[in-house]
Amino acid sequence: NWCFPPGRRVQSSKLSPTPPRLLTEEEYRLQGEVETRKALAELRSFCQSPEFSAWSTVSRIQSPKRFADFVGGASHVTPSEVSVHEREFGLESLFIDEQLFEEDDDDDDGDEDSASDSFAG
Repeated sequence: NWCFPPGRRVQSSKLSPTPPRLLTEEEYRLQGEVETRKALAELRSFCQSPEFSAWSTVSRIQSPKRFADFVGGASHVTPSEVSVHEREFGLESLFIDEQLFEEDDDDDDGDEDSASDSFAG
């Protein structure tokens, strides 16, 4: 503090922290993949540890074989689940959503015109 003049200290204390940089779409996707892989590895490791009560867990889940396969290293999702997800949230769904919203916008414009014409007459 002794090397900065008093005015400089006041000025620097008034500066607000800079907001964090937002991720790009690609960085967001990549971070999601990395963090998901890491969390799944931690879950597998815990499920293989002595602290984990396998019998009580298996008795409460619907698909014990699928769970055992996951703990053994298999994927946590099936190909059909991936396909459903892609249809609902992938690029194809974005295209369909855009078309739906464009059609709704066109319909709304037409309805407003016809409604204002009926009130004018």
